[in-house]
Amino acid sequence: MNKKFLLSLFLLVALSINSANAVIGVDVSDSIDEDTFNCLIDNYGIQFVISRGYQSIGNVDYNAIDTNLNGRSAGLITDVYLFPCLAVDPSQIASDFVSSMVDGNGNDVYGTVWIDVEYNPSSTCAWSSDIDYNCSFLSNLVSSLQSYGKLVGIYSSQYQWSTIFGDEGNCPYFTSIPIWYAHYDGSASFDDWYNGLSFGGWSDPAIKQYDGDETACGAGVDFNFY
Repeated sequence: MNKKFLLSLFLLVALSINSANAVIGVDVSDSIDEDTFNCLIDNYGIQFVISRGYQSIGNVDYNAIDTNLNGRSAGLITDVYLFPCLAVDPSQIASDFVSSMVDGNGNDVYGTVWIDVEYNPSSTCAWSSDIDYNCSFLSNLVSSLQSYGKLVGIYSSQYQWSTIFGDEGNCPYFTSIPIWYAHYDGSASFDDWYNGLSFGGWSDPAIKQYDGDETACGAGVDFNFY
């Protein structure tokens, strides 16, 4: 396999810190074909895709496999995000996810897995009202994924973090892994983070989701940058 595709966003963020040019990408929850990715590259200049690899209802999302393989064929860096279900034990989530998110040769189809920490609309899978339990669950999920040697990051926003953990400063135990945050201000800039939108103890963000629920090249996407 081309070594280019084995680089994850987790590593590339460090390489781009001093770059004046934003690296643009998308995250998607539906299956995307190679032609659509080529359209997104040509018209929006995207360089990475983060596909949903685990659904909020507690199931592996197998669409991410073909989506990421299509993305790689188009020359994109590929990661996945995991929307956890609290009704499933973290170790089981990790086991199911890791064993499933592979190509036909058993190779990972992603570099970093980003845990999606936000409101879960599924009543059986939603975050608890016990903020300590929520923090413990997240810690166990991070540890479970890392036990397989996977690169792990977290996706959230200040509002979602405060809602799930009781305060924007609570559960500050994950600063050794990257944070991908959401703020739909249409600006590919981290200025908002440094002017009141930080949370969870992180000093610096890795990725920002700056525009959400867009339709581009016929696909539903969110736009991100690092």
